Amino acid sequence: QVQLVESGGGLVQAGGSLRLSCAASGSIFMINSMGWYRQAPGKQRELVAVITSGGRTNYADSVKGRFTIARDNAKNTVYLQMNSLKLEDTAVYYCNTEAKLRGYPWDDYWGQGTQVTVSS
Repeated sequence: QVQLVESGGGLVQAGGSLRLSCAASGSIFMINSMGWYRQAPGKQRELVAVITSGGRTNYADSVKGRFTIARDNAKNTVYLQMNSLKLEDTAVYYCNTEAKLRGYPWDDYWGQGTQVTVSS
């Protein structure tokens, strides 16, 4: 199995910054993409940012220029630096990875989620 442990969420004022971290552990053979999704109350889960094993990134239009995703392949860890936070960034943020266990097919794994609340 693959475990994803997120940290770094919390309460911040609008315009502030937070940094999320997500570490993958377990009997991991390979990891492809790592990313962050978020889900606000009453809304569907949406992609925030994703980064491939080669470092290619993709961002939601709503966070471009404010959020930066990065990863440390040696630590199987992905980060999300969130700057200039807005009220509408309030959501539960979920870490996601496409990973492979030895002898098993590629599969999607999710963290438990971390709350980010932006106040006025």
